[in-house]
Amino acid sequence: MDFLQINGGAKLNGKVKISGAKNAALPLIAMSILAGNDIKISNVPNVADIKTLAQLLRNLGASAEFLNENSLKINTNDINSTKATYDIVRKMRASILVLGPLLARFGHCEVSLPGGCAIGARPIDLHLSALEKMGAEIDIKDGYVVCKGKLKGATISFDKITVTGTENIVMAAALAEGKTKIINAAKEPEVVQLCEMINKSGVKIEGIGTDDLTIYGSCGKLLKFSDFSVIPDRIEAGTYLCAGAITKSKITITNVNPNHLVSVLAKFNDMGFNFEINDDEITIIPPKTIKPTEIITSEYPGFPTDMQAQFMALACVADGVSVIDERLFENRFMHVSELSRMGADIKLNGHIATINGTHLNAADVMATDLRASSALVLAALVAKGTSRVHRIYHLDRGYENLELKLRNLGADIQRASE
Repeated sequence: MDFLQINGGAKLNGKVKISGAKNAALPLIAMSILAGNDIKISNVPNVADIKTLAQLLRNLGASAEFLNENSLKINTNDINSTKATYDIVRKMRASILVLGPLLARFGHCEVSLPGGCAIGARPIDLHLSALEKMGAEIDIKDGYVVCKGKLKGATISFDKITVTGTENIVMAAALAEGKTKIINAAKEPEVVQLCEMINKSGVKIEGIGTDDLTIYGSCGKLLKFSDFSVIPDRIEAGTYLCAGAITKSKITITNVNPNHLVSVLAKFNDMGFNFEINDDEITIIPPKTIKPTEIITSEYPGFPTDMQAQFMALACVADGVSVIDERLFENRFMHVSELSRMGADIKLNGHIATINGTHLNAADVMATDLRASSALVLAALVAKGTSRVHRIYHLDRGYENLELKLRNLGADIQRASE
């Protein structure tokens, strides 16, 4: 199994190009099930989750071929199966995104209950109750969600904001009969791009970018999509800004949308950092002393839970006491015990972490989920000595060429096998 070996203490400099957003690409690839034509998607990140979903489509009978590392051509006209099997779905929770489009197009589907990062319960009940409101009959049988029925427009009110739930219902509603209204919809940029693409394909969607969406379904008529490019990955962007921040280095990230990073940049400002922003580039300018901060995670446009672990690593070397309140997921502090192995002073009380800034020392640590693993890499960049980060298959699920990009910025980082 691969691990990363990192010698801490190197200063970083230069530019790093941000890849397309994994969490935007996944629903956009699932959206191809609604299409009657070939779809070409560019700026697709070259990460394991994308390959997993492309393989799932192939298993269903679709063609999904990579034209190069970052572009994908999909045709779903020859889908001959509507069963997403356990061997694929267990690798990645986002496989549940095929549920809405498969059901809407074929009137039946079976999707294995999902796997992926081990972050709390993350129930899919919200997806299922919404589909039931639209007329689906749903059974859980032998570890599979079995759905059938002709979908009709309905009013869906989500008790809790759900990103994949919103995406699934938007896709299901696109081919349904009549008008679907989603109240308390997620407004993440990744949801917005999905809605914009469907809206351009001829299905009218009102309220894009708000928490109140109205979708006018096509009554089963397949959609025609133009070629498009995936939006930049705001979480990858934030992670590289953290790499500059934790090493007190001036670096520039390119191919980003600064509007998607407002809450993250505000937290950096609180901690003493400044920025130069030009179109799609952000340069981080470090202070002499990193100030502590208080963070409460929340849905977009609030501070993203997917940046919580990285900012905890940064808080570990701040001058003072920081507090992080994780409101979205249980079990999202699994990186704490590993950061503690590196000398971090972190106290947990339920969903609140209190971090007393100190110096970090190198250690062997183990990644537990995607964002936790990037936090350990960040900590290792500044820890004294040589750290090894194990189980980095979690990193490969969501970060394209992480060690190469960091090495190009001047980090002393190597991938090796044990």
